[in-house]
Amino acid sequence: MSDGFRLGLFYTIVRPEEKAILGAAESRGLAVVRIDDAEVTFGLEAPSVRADVVLNRSVSHTRSLYATRCFAHYGIPTVNAPDVVEVAGDKILASLRLAERGVPTPRTEIALSPEAALKAVERIGYPAVLKPAVGSWGRLMAKVRSPEEAEQIVEHKTALGAPIHSVFYVQEFVPKPDRDLRVFVVGDRAIAAMARRSADWRTNAARGASTEPLPLSGELEGLALRAAAAMGGGVLAVDLMEGPNGLVVHEVNPTPEFKALHAATGVDIAGAIVEYTAGVGRR
Repeated sequence: MSDGFRLGLFYTIVRPEEKAILGAAESRGLAVVRIDDAEVTFGLEAPSVRADVVLNRSVSHTRSLYATRCFAHYGIPTVNAPDVVEVAGDKILASLRLAERGVPTPRTEIALSPEAALKAVERIGYPAVLKPAVGSWGRLMAKVRSPEEAEQIVEHKTALGAPIHSVFYVQEFVPKPDRDLRVFVVGDRAIAAMARRSADWRTNAARGASTEPLPLSGELEGLALRAAAAMGGGVLAVDLMEGPNGLVVHEVNPTPEFKALHAATGVDIAGAIVEYTAGVGRR
């Protein structure tokens, strides 16, 4: 039975992950306050919703960032915390943080103009990968194989005119097997891992990659925990690649999907998330 504790679920749509979270909360007797990110408003004085802790499941980085800041303003803890959302949700900030903490990550160049972007690609070497600073599911990423392709892609991004395309994030293309690795971290524990395989160089499950369970070796678990700690900790999916010189962390997702990971491993990820979130709210 609920003791009056209220877990807020801040969401965009109720996907399989959110359904699993709602089920996990119900099975633990937790009352859930649903907070639709398209409907809620935030005043400066007092929250329009009441919750003891808020689990952020919005698919929008911008909405997530401002909402968690607002909840923090009200004194309501969130999972993940605003600083974690800000850093992990921005590939540039995440790369800087990983480098600062000594976590191996692909060589990266950041450019603030189209002209500088072409120089950055040359410094990285071909093939290189151009990514938006904010985004997921492998969208708007481009593998660049020649100066001509670089010019075309940079010109196209510039013509789009959106702020997201005004800064260029250029990363080395890491020669790896036909897979990448994902480790799901909750608090100070790595609870599950999988390999994602694809004939395409983008091995996202959302793009149709096949998945298989992956044993958590000491090296893999240790590196994933270091990467999660570098972001500030919480509920995070750490994505890694097996490069020529060993494992490298290329992304840390602060609002991760886990349907494919649960299907591959059978681990009760939703339950772990709910229990961790409730623990944050009861501190």
